[in-house]
Amino acid sequence: MQFNVFVLLASASLAMSAQINGFAGADCTGSLVFSSGASSNECLTLGGASVKSIGYSGVPSQIQFFESGGQHDACTNGAQSVLGGGSGCSNAPVGFNWESVAVF
Repeated sequence: MQFNVFVLLASASLAMSAQINGFAGADCTGSLVFSSGASSNECLTLGGASVKSIGYSGVPSQIQFFESGGQHDACTNGAQSVLGGGSGCSNAPVGFNWESVAVF
C-alpha cells in the first residue's frame, strides 16, 4: 500500500507547472509584462508580447528561450538559450527580445 501512495505522489509532482514571468527590463527587473504557468513539454508564447528577460521557477528539467522575430516565434528553428531545470532568469541577446519559451 505504501508503494501505491509513492506512485501517486510522484505522478502528481510531474503534472505541476512551471511559473514563467516576462519583464520589460534585463535581469528580471522593470515592469511585469507577462505571467503564466507552463506544463512540461509545452511551448508558451507571450501572447504577442516580447520581453527583455524571463524569470522562471519550478522547471522540471530544461527551459529553452526563443527570440522574437518570424523564424523563431512559437518555439521554432532552434532556441537561442537553453538552461537547466529549477529557477532563474534569462536575458535576451542584445538587440532582441524573448517571444516564447519551451519547458521540459
